[in-house]
Amino acid sequence: MRFAKSGDGDFIQRMIHHKFHGFVHSTFNRTLNIQCLDSGDLYTIACKGIDNAPNTLIIDLDRFEEADIVVNDIVSSDHSILTIANKMSITMDGAMEWNCVLPIYPAETDVLEMNVSTMKQYINLHGNNSRIERAFKSDNPFDDEMSKMLNERTQLLVLELQNKRMSTAITHATSLIGLGPGLTPAGDDFLVGLFTVFNIENNRYFSHKSFCEEVVLHAKALTNDISYMALAKAAIGQVRESISELMEALFRGSEEELLLALGRVLAIGSTSGTDIALGIVAGLEMNM
Repeated sequence: MRFAKSGDGDFIQRMIHHKFHGFVHSTFNRTLNIQCLDSGDLYTIACKGIDNAPNTLIIDLDRFEEADIVVNDIVSSDHSILTIANKMSITMDGAMEWNCVLPIYPAETDVLEMNVSTMKQYINLHGNNSRIERAFKSDNPFDDEMSKMLNERTQLLVLELQNKRMSTAITHATSLIGLGPGLTPAGDDFLVGLFTVFNIENNRYFSHKSFCEEVVLHAKALTNDISYMALAKAAIGQVRESISELMEALFRGSEEELLLALGRVLAIGSTSGTDIALGIVAGLEMNM
């Protein structure tokens, strides 16, 4: 029996009060995704050390390799216990519930403006090879063209948003979905960061946050299931704990607090964290 350490509050409550029927969608060293047969939504079971996130449960395990869990294994729940085939059972007893709550945009922006400047400098020095802001040519013409497209399309999107031309902004945002290599493409990651800012209460674009959900309406057919769920959740202000902590540090934190929080976001995936951070910077600069 494995124990859930913490997790998305709605996910835990669903496991406790309702039956879950689904199957294993995809497996990785430290996470596995399960798909609900009722809703089609993806849920994630993650190992120790991974931060809380929407639809995610953190369990007392270091890696999944020895569990021999494979795609299409049957997943079900009963009486607070989630069972994956006959290979693993996870109890919700004692699990700490986490819910994403984004901070409110500050009335005074002196700290924010200084922190955004610091964040941009740090990303330039320590960001993980983002194709959105790649300033060099590689030996791979395809990669170079992809970087050029990502750069141009993100700039066009920001320009339309700055001018509050929301219908054309939706078109440019949609053109980013699925663009770039990796499990979560760079264009999707940038939008996750941008959507986060749109859902911050009291920011200039909060009244236009429906933009995010309108973009997601086009996303299902344009990207993979895992990335789609991240976009759909971000569109309603539901993001990883490390991202919400970064927003808090940007608004009110010291430089040390900012860099600690930023480092945790940049560590997401191979380049995903950097691309998410660039989306956050773009959204905040539009406000400033």
